[in-house]
Amino acid sequence: MRPPEGPYTSYVYAYPHKTAYRPLDPRPHLKEVWAGERPGALYVHIPFCEMRCGFCNLFTRTGAPEELVTAYLDALERQATQVRDALEETAFGTAAFGGGTPTYLSARELTRLFDLTERTMGVDLARIPLSVETSPATATPDRLSVLAERGTTRVSIGVQSFVDAEARAAVRPQKRAEVDAALDAIRAAGVPVLNIDLIYGIDGQTPESWAYSLDAALGWRPEELYLYPLYVRPLTGLGKQGRAWDDQRLELYRAGRDHLLAAGYEQVSMRMFRLPGSPATTGYCCQTDGMVGLGCGARSYTSGLHYSFDYAVGARPVRAIIDDYVAGTEFGTADVGFALSAEERKRRHLIQSLLQAEGLSRQLYAEHFGNDVLADFPLDELGEREWLTVSPATISLTPEGLAHSDAIGPALFSPEVRRLMDEYAAC
Repeated sequence: MRPPEGPYTSYVYAYPHKTAYRPLDPRPHLKEVWAGERPGALYVHIPFCEMRCGFCNLFTRTGAPEELVTAYLDALERQATQVRDALEETAFGTAAFGGGTPTYLSARELTRLFDLTERTMGVDLARIPLSVETSPATATPDRLSVLAERGTTRVSIGVQSFVDAEARAAVRPQKRAEVDAALDAIRAAGVPVLNIDLIYGIDGQTPESWAYSLDAALGWRPEELYLYPLYVRPLTGLGKQGRAWDDQRLELYRAGRDHLLAAGYEQVSMRMFRLPGSPATTGYCCQTDGMVGLGCGARSYTSGLHYSFDYAVGARPVRAIIDDYVAGTEFGTADVGFALSAEERKRRHLIQSLLQAEGLSRQLYAEHFGNDVLADFPLDELGEREWLTVSPATISLTPEGLAHSDAIGPALFSPEVRRLMDEYAAC
């Protein structure tokens, strides 16, 4: 394990990251990739937004005209049909529409998205947990009505800050009145779970203004809250400023964590806080189940292969990838990906489990891999820093360990994954 150099290296939402993917040669047919695999989750990616925020490094383009959206949904239907033909079963346990911003689509386009997904993939989205991402500008009553009528169980909205000046500093121009109207509309639609995303570490943000945003969010008593540290990333608007503020972000994280715990929320991970007793929004276990991804920015993974289309952040290459996807007719192979060795599968399970507040089950790890996790990964560095709690049943991060999740996760990457990511960044 490489010792962490600071509390904020990168957000590990999956392992390995897409920047470790490479073109597959030969390109395996999806029937081979999914043979004997059981898909657990369905993810549909919509790569459109009304604007690109300064902190954003997602695969998305802005200002897509209606004809491009129509062409994208046409391509999505072609892809979904071919992917469904490659799967042996489609007993999905959960689903999500992400992006980009899925509610960039109009109400009519959202209806088509639901229809084509259910028809081609053989899934009733109203019978499984379904999460959909939205934004203050696109969480309109007509769109939310479609989401509610089609059984959406969770809506996640990126507010980032309830202070207009901070939103502008994050290159997320929005007015508080627009945010309030969107949250009112989500509650009026009756979707069971509301998640609000907030960001800390914005230029000019203070402990007082951070507490103000937290209290404003709590006014809607959301079932979930995600607290994200601001990252400055290459090819993003804020990434060109070259600023670092580890101490400020760590101070604000601790203040936000304590604020939400005092308000009755429980901590699920460094980022996620949940109101106890909230409706369950997922039955999906990212350590063990497969992901079927649809759309040009989606990733898919089986036990042995993670794959996707090409990945980019810059506006020009993103548009080129979307154009290629829209023009495509053959979606029966995996083109870009990463084949997981037995060692990488162990490492993925460790990282994905350890970064959750409940930690890693030693029994589950042993059942999967035939060995105790500490025999495979001693984790001495974390123990010496008092970031780790070890019991006969579990291995979990201490509160201070959770605070350093964005350093611990990357420190556990394999040398090969780090090499591939570094080579990608150098391109």
